[in-house]
Amino acid sequence: MKYCKKCKHLHNDNEELCTACKKPLYEITDENTPVYLISAGGFELQRIKTALEDSAIPCDSIPQKHTTSAEAVTGYDISYRDIVVPYAAYEKAYDVCVGIGAIKEGEEEILEDDGVPVNSDTKTATEEFEEMSGTKRTTVRVISAILLILIFAAVIYGTDFITGFIKGLFS
Repeated sequence: MKYCKKCKHLHNDNEELCTACKKPLYEITDENTPVYLISAGGFELQRIKTALEDSAIPCDSIPQKHTTSAEAVTGYDISYRDIVVPYAAYEKAYDVCVGIGAIKEGEEEILEDDGVPVNSDTKTATEEFEEMSGTKRTTVRVISAILLILIFAAVIYGTDFITGFIKGLFS
């Protein structure tokens, strides 16, 4: 097996360049060489790391350079990270991830152009929503704003009515 020293992805022996980052591939000489297993973020990252640690598989997560985290605002890290494991434990780690449903059997992770993993369960905007013209989009926004104002008004008037009713009981 060959691996990329930059992104840690494993490749077949017949390949010369990494498919993810286009860097040269090198032979694995040490069994403790960290190799890429999967990318995950948030709760999924913690779930995978816990499953690997429970199986006595050492793992580490490396932040992806192209993602940013809102950790300062939210208090927890939601950015995607690459999980790496020692080459000697790769097969066992892969089986653990298949067992918990993080990786589907026989599935190789496909990366988008920006390096973010494409999940087969994730739908793109074109699959879920129809394209809108500018006029239709503006109309929807105006109607949404009017409905939001009406909801706020109903809540405020409803609260005033209930408060007045309760005050009337004690007068």
